[in-house]
Amino acid sequence: MSNLLISAEDLRNNLSSRGWLIFDVRHDLSDHSAGRRAYQQGHIPGALYLDHETELSAPKTGSNGRHPLPERRDFAALMRSQGLTRQSQVVVYDAGNGMFAAHLWWLLRWLGHEHVRVLDGGWNAWLKAGGEVETGERAPSVTEAQALQSLGLPPQPAMPTVDAQAVLANISQPSFTLLDARTAERYRGENEPIDPVAGHIPGALNRPSTENLQEDCRFKPAERLRQEYLALLGGRKPEQVVHQCGSGITACHNLFAMELAGLGGSALYHGSWSEWISDPSRPMARGQEG
Repeated sequence: MSNLLISAEDLRNNLSSRGWLIFDVRHDLSDHSAGRRAYQQGHIPGALYLDHETELSAPKTGSNGRHPLPERRDFAALMRSQGLTRQSQVVVYDAGNGMFAAHLWWLLRWLGHEHVRVLDGGWNAWLKAGGEVETGERAPSVTEAQALQSLGLPPQPAMPTVDAQAVLANISQPSFTLLDARTAERYRGENEPIDPVAGHIPGALNRPSTENLQEDCRFKPAERLRQEYLALLGGRKPEQVVHQCGSGITACHNLFAMELAGLGGSALYHGSWSEWISDPSRPMARGQEG
């Protein structure tokens, strides 16, 4: 497949390959222990589990969103402890829709690690392909010395980000376009099941992340994604796009889809709506825009 996706069949053929790391990041935003329970009940052989609440997010302060971006040095230490090296080929999967897998893909690319693929269709695709299943917990087989070794990664983030101040300034003096990955109902402010305030950031366009997928939860072909995003962006360059959602996770799905479509270079507002609404002085909008 591409250097961004891998099929269940290709993963089966490489399951015993040296230097491959597989991460299970299944998660449920309404039941934070569901992902680990699912992992314990059955996972791809050799896969390690990473938790989006306790490991892939920084501590919450009440003003930095529901899934704050971790410090790069902390995230690098975590990945070293899991056995990541510069040569590692990483495969990430979730339950099937790719939302949480795309987030870890982005974090690893942000860290500076290039060799990361998302399992297309996730756990469900693995089962449908007749993949073997391992149960229980698996700990990383890494020595303390290996965990302390430098990854030799770039000193600066390899994927661009913007903060709330940049998003606020962009409202009055636009230099980029926000792309909101939440459902249309949440974007319009008609339904908000997670955050205490409904609506969206003024000026943001809406592209629900589910529109990146086919019925079987595999990603649409790259050329189809390209056509859809070009039509939505209306001549805007990928470098002029900033992705956001509720807490910075689902936004990575749209960012991944654009990369898959050959439209790389867009940025992420990781704090997203949950951070934005923590300051009531920031403007908010409802209804449909643009």
